[in-house]
Amino acid sequence: MASVKENTTIREYQNFVKQVYGLPNDRYFTLWDMVTNMERFMMRGLKGIRKEDTEKTKINLLIAFSWFISITNQLHVNLEEELWNRFPFLCSYCASCPCLCKESKIEHRKEVSIDNIKRPKLLEEFQNMFNQIYPTEQRTLEHAGIHLAEEAGEFSEAILSYRGGRKDKDFKGVELEMADFFSCIMGVFNSLGTNVAKELSIMFSDNCHVCKNIPCTCNFKDITDFKS
Repeated sequence: MASVKENTTIREYQNFVKQVYGLPNDRYFTLWDMVTNMERFMMRGLKGIRKEDTEKTKINLLIAFSWFISITNQLHVNLEEELWNRFPFLCSYCASCPCLCKESKIEHRKEVSIDNIKRPKLLEEFQNMFNQIYPTEQRTLEHAGIHLAEEAGEFSEAILSYRGGRKDKDFKGVELEMADFFSCIMGVFNSLGTNVAKELSIMFSDNCHVCKNIPCTCNFKDITDFKS
C-alpha cells in the first residue's frame, strides 16, 4: 500500500505519484494529455471560486495539483530544488519577504540571495513560506485564482516552446514556470485556508483515490468521465 503522510516532503509526494500513477501515465498519456487534465481540473476549481463552493474548489485543485506533479515526474524535474532556487524565502521578482512588488512598483526582476538555513523541508513548510512571501491579506481569493490561471497559461507556453525547439534554455523556462505555477496554486490554497499536505494525506491514504490500486488501474474512460 502507498499513502501520503501529513508530514510529507515534496520529493516524497513526487515519489508517491510515481509509484501509483507512473505506469499508467507512461502508457496512456502524453505530456499534453497531462497538461490538459491539469488545466481541466484547475478550471473546475476556479469555477468553484466563482460559485463560492469551497469544497469544489479544494477537491478539484488537489487533483489538478496531482496532475501537475505527474508532469514534473515525466520531465524528471526535482521540483523542490527548482522552488528553492526560484523562491528562497523571497519573492522571485522584488527579492523581498513579504513581496513589495505592488508598493514599490518594481519594473525589473532583482537578483535573489539564497540563505539555505531558511530552506523548508516539508510540503507544509513550503506552503507556509509562500504565505509569508505573498500574505493572503494582500489579495482576494478571486485575484489568487486569476493569477493561477495566468501562470497555467505561461506554463503551457513554456512547454510548447521547449517541445518545438528542444533546447536546454527552453527546458529551463519550463522549470521556472513550474515553480511559478506551484507558488500560485499554493496561493489559492492559502486563501482558502487549506493545508495541502493534510488534505493529500486524506485523499491518498490508500493508493489511488479512485480505484484504490497501486499502480492505478483507472482506464482512460474512467479518468475522462471522472467528476469531482
